[in-house]
Amino acid sequence: MRVFAVQPDDTAIHDLEVPTPSPEGRQVLLKVVRAGVCHTDTHLRAGGYDLGSRGMMSMKARGIEYPMVLGHEVVGVVEKVGDSVESVRVGDVRLIYPWIGCGECRQCREGHDNRCAAGKNLGVARHGGYAEYILVPDEKYLVDIDGLDPSWAATLACSGLTAYSAVDKVLPLEPDEPVVVFGAGGLGLTAIAILRSRGHRNICAVDVAERNLALAQDMGASSTVLSGPGSGADDIRRAAGGPASAVIDFVNNGITATAAFEVLAKAGIMVQVGLFGGEVTLPTALLALRMIRIEGSFVGTPAQMQELVRLAQRGELPHIPLVERPLSAAAVSQALDDLTAGGVAGRIVLTA
Repeated sequence: MRVFAVQPDDTAIHDLEVPTPSPEGRQVLLKVVRAGVCHTDTHLRAGGYDLGSRGMMSMKARGIEYPMVLGHEVVGVVEKVGDSVESVRVGDVRLIYPWIGCGECRQCREGHDNRCAAGKNLGVARHGGYAEYILVPDEKYLVDIDGLDPSWAATLACSGLTAYSAVDKVLPLEPDEPVVVFGAGGLGLTAIAILRSRGHRNICAVDVAERNLALAQDMGASSTVLSGPGSGADDIRRAAGGPASAVIDFVNNGITATAAFEVLAKAGIMVQVGLFGGEVTLPTALLALRMIRIEGSFVGTPAQMQELVRLAQRGELPHIPLVERPLSAAAVSQALDDLTAGGVAGRIVLTA
């Protein structure tokens, strides 16, 4: 089968032929029809994550096998099934939950695959969706998306799920308590839409691009702040109508994390989601005196993805803007370049 992959210490996307896997047991082989493009893929192509003064977290040093086939927002058509599969059959269209755990630890047994310390995520430790076919290790990771646009459905596996899980960490609040969302790309727009769908009214979007802020208003943001030189925490508090009860930071670099801390109300919560990297220095006494809670959030659970898909199927989740492009090595490379440059409004989905 054809895959579009990266090699170690090489940011080029290579068009390669590799053996097509044959499913066994509860495994399922799907033909890829949609593959969303995520900012996480840009970091993986670069080789890792910026840890500030701690240097770089290298994927190569962590034992990731190459060639690495990226792509974790995947919708596919069932091509073959293992001999123990019961819930799907050839021809079924399914969304894939990609955050695969070991299946044995306490977190996995409790349904929190995304918390597994030995995770084997699709598109990272296992071949992902920038390929002709994708092998899913268990049928339980497949979700029926009947009635949904497959391109939009693909984004629910990461941007949708990540936003849904982050919103879960800040709600319930009173509908008019300020919630600030840093970053109005695909993730931030989805979070704003989910906040609105769950009845929240005071949502302040912060971004460096006016185009993204206009989209944020379309999704339901009640106020916006254009970030950059000359703007700061005072502008955000003013736009939101006061200190924020919660901040969801989909950028999460040194600048946004510092601003998030500054805009929080007493007993506020910072939910840090983005992987743009860097570090932040916070006054420890104020953490205690202001009772600030800081929580990292990485994607979500299989149950949360099921809930999110049902929400979408009921028509309670507004669509985010999508840009469709053909699935090819050149298109993968261009999409990652565009995301790195910040030139994408909404989400790119590659179509096979």
